[in-house]
Amino acid sequence: MSATPEMTATQPTQPPARPHTSPLAWVALLLAILAMASAAWSWSDSRERIRDLKSELGRRLAETGKETSETRLLARNADDAMRQATEKLGQLEAQIATSQQQQLSLEALYKDLAQGRDQWALAEIEQVLLTAAQQLQLAGNVRAAIIALEGADNRLHRLEKPQFTPLRRAIAADLANLRAVPSLDEVGASARIEALVARHGAWPLASAQVSEAAAAPRGKGRTTDLGQELWTEMKRLVQIRRIEGNEAVLLPPDQAYFLRENLRLRLLSARLALLSEDQAAFHADLNAVADMLTRYFNTRDAGVMAALKEVKRLASLQVAHKLPGIDASLAALDALKGNP
Repeated sequence: MSATPEMTATQPTQPPARPHTSPLAWVALLLAILAMASAAWSWSDSRERIRDLKSELGRRLAETGKETSETRLLARNADDAMRQATEKLGQLEAQIATSQQQQLSLEALYKDLAQGRDQWALAEIEQVLLTAAQQLQLAGNVRAAIIALEGADNRLHRLEKPQFTPLRRAIAADLANLRAVPSLDEVGASARIEALVARHGAWPLASAQVSEAAAAPRGKGRTTDLGQELWTEMKRLVQIRRIEGNEAVLLPPDQAYFLRENLRLRLLSARLALLSEDQAAFHADLNAVADMLTRYFNTRDAGVMAALKEVKRLASLQVAHKLPGIDASLAALDALKGNP
């Protein structure tokens, strides 16, 4: 049993036996190598990607910073533009407010001017209507009143204001009433009376006719004897005659002058009555003229006969008419003045 250790020590050492490598180990090793290679490649790829991402991120950050600075510049410019726009807007608003105030002032001024113009027009029309009323009341001049009312209506027509329509209607009604009044040619009638006044001195008196008739025997007595002529003269010294209504009135020469003057005054009085439209005085004066012509003048004379006919034609004239007033126009004017 002691010989065994020695024998063991004297024996040569033999190399250890190689372990037997299985295919699974090789596959595992290969997979480990592939995994390490894949991990190395992934790490390298990831590192490359990270580096690219960093570069891209840096580039993006640089671009973002540039865009930010540009945005800030644009924002600053926009702020300046906004401030300028705000200032301009404020100025425009101030100008608009000023324009509106001026417009309101102009409208108020125009309204005042329009009202003043209307009031001025009403004042002018009032003066015209009052003049027409005076012409009717004091002088009875229908033609002048018609002209005045027509002028007032034309003035209102040029204004073209609806509020003046009632006044125009009233004026139209008064014009219709005035135009319905019968017209009288006062100027023509007055001229006819003046013509009679101018010719009255040429009308022969009835006494002149009797004197001419009585002078005929005197011319015939020159052929008779002296006794007959003496007897004729004696009969002419005293005459007894019956004066009838149609008998000529003998007037001495001094009274013939006053007769003609009285006739002239009667004609002038008739002319005055014509102008003043006094119908009673007009007829009375012309009747007195006709009576004097018939009584004291030679009615066989052509001039006297024509004068009598003219006097009768004049006496047939209607010189006085009931004139309508313009109360409707004045009332409408007062209504407009009360409610401008």
